[in-house]
Amino acid sequence: MKAAVIAAAGDAPVYGDFADPLPQDGKSVIRVTASSISHITKSRASGTHYSSPGELPFVPGIDGTGVTNAGQQVYFFLPEHPYGGMAERCLVEDRHLIPLPTGLDDKFAAAIAIPGMSSWAALMERAHLRAGETVLINGATGTSGRLAIQIARYLGAKKVVATGRRATEELRVLGADVIVQLDENRDALEESFKKVFRDGVDIVLDYLWGKSAETLIIAAARAGPEGMPIRYVEIGSIGGRDINLPGAALRSSALQLMGSGIASVPLPRLFEAVRGVLHAASSVGFKAAIKPVPLADIGEAWASASTDSRTVVVP
Repeated sequence: MKAAVIAAAGDAPVYGDFADPLPQDGKSVIRVTASSISHITKSRASGTHYSSPGELPFVPGIDGTGVTNAGQQVYFFLPEHPYGGMAERCLVEDRHLIPLPTGLDDKFAAAIAIPGMSSWAALMERAHLRAGETVLINGATGTSGRLAIQIARYLGAKKVVATGRRATEELRVLGADVIVQLDENRDALEESFKKVFRDGVDIVLDYLWGKSAETLIIAAARAGPEGMPIRYVEIGSIGGRDINLPGAALRSSALQLMGSGIASVPLPRLFEAVRGVLHAASSVGFKAAIKPVPLADIGEAWASASTDSRTVVVP
């Protein structure tokens, strides 16, 4: 079969031939219709993600949509190594398949499942969002952050604060009440964050980490209401892998730091989060920019994929 193949750690995938997967007990061969170039797919492929497989060569693609031998349209997650989603076919455990809701476009489903799951699981499984609470989304201008605004609203958030370096009024259309620009100098940014925390923030979803997280945490400690917990959920680290965390920020506040992702949330609960995203998308609709590209163009697509829209590989 044709596939995107990674032959050496750190290499970009190359379009070529790869052995066909064979069905096994409890596992099905899926004819792939779309697979997204997500941040986790790229970091797993490079070997930098904590869940990266080690064996080479392999086909990247942590998830996607496809069709079973019985003709059912499904979403699949964690195909069996080395058969990733960026190929004509992949091998998937039957328990890792979710039937697609009727009428939901397969390319759109492949594009939003992972980024949508990231905020859904963080809000429901880690932060335990309650209706009427305020959610701050750090890094709301990419696909994941834009979906997080919509999902927080869908799940009952009363107020949403969105941050980003290119944050525009378009985020208000998606459901943001307050927008904070991250391109301010550090002192000005801390003051902006303090105002937000004085007004009340219950949950922070952080897609960036790095310097903006340091400023957020300090502002939360200095301006958050005394004794009122702020559930801070780290989801991504595109702004920096590490931070300097003053111990006083934790001693002087009720800040609760946690992460959300594979292993911190049990796999069955991640599947439920994906199921929730897909059904919400089919019933109320979510907005997300997607860019379908042919599998044969994987090299160019891999290099040019951005956070502004979600690139979806189509065999």
